[in-house]
Amino acid sequence: MKLSRYGDRYGSKTPCIIDADGTPRDASSIVADFGPRTLSPELLDKLRATDPKSLPVADIEGKRLAPPLAQPFNIWCVGLNYSDHAEEAGMEIPAEPILFNKSTVTYCGPNDNILYSPKMTKLDWEVELGIVIGKPTLNISKEEALDHVAGFVLVNDVSERAWQLERSGQWVKGKSFPNFCPTGPYLTTVDEIGDVQNLNMWLDVNGKRMQTGNTDKMIFDVATIVSYMSEFTQLEPGDLICTGTPPGVGAGMNPPVWLNIGDKVSLGIDGLGEQSQTVVAL
Repeated sequence: MKLSRYGDRYGSKTPCIIDADGTPRDASSIVADFGPRTLSPELLDKLRATDPKSLPVADIEGKRLAPPLAQPFNIWCVGLNYSDHAEEAGMEIPAEPILFNKSTVTYCGPNDNILYSPKMTKLDWEVELGIVIGKPTLNISKEEALDHVAGFVLVNDVSERAWQLERSGQWVKGKSFPNFCPTGPYLTTVDEIGDVQNLNMWLDVNGKRMQTGNTDKMIFDVATIVSYMSEFTQLEPGDLICTGTPPGVGAGMNPPVWLNIGDKVSLGIDGLGEQSQTVVAL
């Protein structure tokens, strides 16, 4: 099952189930919106039991494609989680997942613009697999982990490397500018994605391939990440976990390559669709 939403950033949204033909069907008769206050196993079961063809075709003409769920309570991230990216960065494989946060103000639609502040100098891209939590998750085993996942999304973990790495403090500083987390186009539920540890992923800048990878190179897999995090905190429905990026980020190139105003970024992951953003002046 694939879920999407349409509507302006600050207005009401139309929640949709995508039918077998790729047509968004209006699911607002079942739930007012998909988000942290409504997401649950019971809701997913109800949506799964509904024939999408029984729902009206969603009126999406001229409407913005929103992220597939309303803004989460938390956005979590795992750093340096691909073996080939660690090699690119010349860094050792971490013994445990490296965790940090992005502000939830970063959360935006898959095709929303990337905002460029005049104080930025090293704007970078990262194609990532996003995990969406489906129910409260605390102190669970690896074997239980996928039962707590609602599904998966495509994410661009946009980063300002000078703020992240050259200013004092934590990485969150370089990860938290508005629109630094384009998410979607849709959420694919666990039962539909197949083997989440074997998904191809890619990212282009101005039509040039920069990143090519596969989730089989994740150092810590989805189940390990969810179980590990639940040891330290309670994950909530709708929480987004960005799970790291393969090689090919701008910071890893020689010389480094940074995004500038007017650049276009496109990215995709098997089963999770594609995104496209343009870098625009703040």
